Amino acid sequence: MTALTDSGTEAPDRVLTITRTFAAPRALVFSVWTKPEHILRWWGPRGYRLSHCEMDFRPGGAWRFCMRSAGGEEHWIHGVYHEIVEPERIVFSYVNERGGFETRVTLLFVARGNATELRFRQVAFPTVEERDGHNRGWSSTFELLDEYLAGLPESVRSGA
Repeated sequence: MTALTDSGTEAPDRVLTITRTFAAPRALVFSVWTKPEHILRWWGPRGYRLSHCEMDFRPGGAWRFCMRSAGGEEHWIHGVYHEIVEPERIVFSYVNERGGFETRVTLLFVARGNATELRFRQVAFPTVEERDGHNRGWSSTFELLDEYLAGLPESVRSGA
């Protein structure tokens, strides 16, 4: 397994950054990353659903998910939460069990009025192809997250 790094000096072609704005308050966007009952409803690229979700959401706590395609293909991922600053930041390792490599994901949640800017960074990929595959997967996942947030009742969206 390749080593996990996030020194800020990785080769640019081995780093994935995505910035996405969600029409929901920062506390809510942060919350849906922290609880299995939410994660189960949006995590994974379109065409996949989580069939297994374990989360010990605390620094040093582990997580493990299985994304299953409609055809039954399983894709296991896991990691450890390294840093949690509610509602601003989550840092975790991400181990792709099939690909045999480990990366570090940093999520920054920036309030933009009643919206939230998510700044996503994942480092360091072993190949450009792996980075590009994760870009497609995360972009699709963020579309599903956006749809999930939009479908929540107003009482939940407003924090009531």
